[in-house]
Amino acid sequence: MSENNTPNQNAQTQQPLSGKSVAFLATSGVEQVELTSPWEAVIAAGGTPALVSTEQGDITAMQGDWEHGESFPVDHHVGSVESSAFDALVMPGGTLNADSLREDEDVLRFVRGFFEQHKPVAAICHAPWTLINAGVVEGRTMTSYSSLSTDLKNAGANWVDEQVVVDEGLTTSRNPDDLDAFNAKMVEEIAEGKHEGQTA
Repeated sequence: MSENNTPNQNAQTQQPLSGKSVAFLATSGVEQVELTSPWEAVIAAGGTPALVSTEQGDITAMQGDWEHGESFPVDHHVGSVESSAFDALVMPGGTLNADSLREDEDVLRFVRGFFEQHKPVAAICHAPWTLINAGVVEGRTMTSYSSLSTDLKNAGANWVDEQVVVDEGLTTSRNPDDLDAFNAKMVEEIAEGKHEGQTA
């Protein structure tokens, strides 16, 4: 520790998400590493992650679209929790996960709540499918898995092919190869708190 840093300042630097609660929205079919890597990054930054799902009990992740991964315990059913209970939202990808979530009205209500309250949202890979259905991408600059680019453009987003894109509290990335950059920007945006430009 340098002489210029007091212990309190150093602790704050190391724990930028201290006291913050972060919802992870996922169901079975979620890309495992896109759930576990950001989850670990939130914990490492001092935050408290919670798994919110359309399912009860456990969800089963996937490694790619074909190989089953591990199971993870659900903390809250999406129909019984409000976005106001959390400081931020993280949306992992996975084709099956995103395709299921985007058809659920409780999911869309939950997601819209974060935008209405100007709270940070981070979405990777196929997760922006759900943002399209929630009606929150128009006018936003963002990226995603490449096959979603036309869908996002048709919904009014400015789609770009970049490792990570940040637009007023909305952080997006393309695929698992981008996770280091995604996690860093996700933590930074959550630490900053509400963004007035983040709106439904």
